[in-house]
Amino acid sequence: MISLFKSVLTVVLVSLAFLLNSAFAQDNAIVIGQAIDLSGPSGSIGRDYVAGITTYFDSLNVAGGLNGRRIKYLVRDDQGDAAISAKAVAELIIKDKVDYLLGGIGLSVTNAVVASPAFKQSTLTLFAPLVSSVKDYNSRVVFWRPSPEQEMQYIFSYFDKLGIKSVGIAYQESEFNQEMYQYVVAEVSKRKMSLSGVARISNSPVENEKEASALATKNPGIVIVVSDTVGAGLFLKQFRKRADKTFVAGMSLINLETLAEVAGRSALEWTVFSQVVPNPLGKKTIVQIDHSAMMKKFRDEDLSSLTLEGFIVAKTLAKAITMSKSGRDGLQALITQKHTLDLGGISVTPDDPSRHMSGYVDIALFRKGGGLLF
Repeated sequence: MISLFKSVLTVVLVSLAFLLNSAFAQDNAIVIGQAIDLSGPSGSIGRDYVAGITTYFDSLNVAGGLNGRRIKYLVRDDQGDAAISAKAVAELIIKDKVDYLLGGIGLSVTNAVVASPAFKQSTLTLFAPLVSSVKDYNSRVVFWRPSPEQEMQYIFSYFDKLGIKSVGIAYQESEFNQEMYQYVVAEVSKRKMSLSGVARISNSPVENEKEASALATKNPGIVIVVSDTVGAGLFLKQFRKRADKTFVAGMSLINLETLAEVAGRSALEWTVFSQVVPNPLGKKTIVQIDHSAMMKKFRDEDLSSLTLEGFIVAKTLAKAITMSKSGRDGLQALITQKHTLDLGGISVTPDDPSRHMSGYVDIALFRKGGGLLF
């Protein structure tokens, strides 16, 4: 009887210890929050990005977390709405008491978060927002991806090497696009290329057809699109009626699913897009191999450039967290590092003055039948 009592007592004590340790692990978790579009106009971008981030954090937690602490990743759907994003971030900061904050998609969302009282009053750094804008922020916003200027430079260099010297621009008027439009015009002049013409993108199908037709008659070697995804689709739909084999170039945050829906999938042939990560299907680097293996283990989604970017962003943040000290944000510690950080075949420069850690840019062609060919 005494032996049985001891056995039962041992089981109870072990179970209690396990529960206490589990509770402690929960209380001692590193809480990372993010408000991002999951169901709005950029929902497919957000879902892929989050899938990659989640995958990396899941792989860390299975292996015991970071220094014995579990990663608790909280995601809120802001539907691509600036006001909803600011409110969601405030709740993450005040209610959920996040230790780190990942950014959402677009300039308006990022502006709203940075301007929100909750963020201003916190000591958090907004990390890795997906923003295709030349707008500069203070040190409390740190980007992972290259600057839009770096992406545009790569596009120009790529076609310059092909001997293409005539450039058209499809431009959607907005305060967010104005700076990039001016940058593209200046770059055309700087590289001694010729500006064939500018097509103004609007919501009017009649006006878009008129503008696209006029640009097509100028026979540009390439058309660079400075617009959001829907604007790019509206232009491409009309332009392809007159120029079915002219290169049209866009940047990495053009939503390809939405673009295909607006313009038609066949219109995407002869389009190219800058990319800020290597081919997600490739096996040349450790991070590509790890991303592919972990996505197969933890997710059902297909591999994409955005899942790989999210995976690497999460890996970068984990590096920062390991550098954190009592009372100091790990990201602020990371960006003071003077040496290049290797993430398994992708290198980042934490102390870059522009606060864009990565300078990696590639180009991908939209192949016939769908999908990007790197």
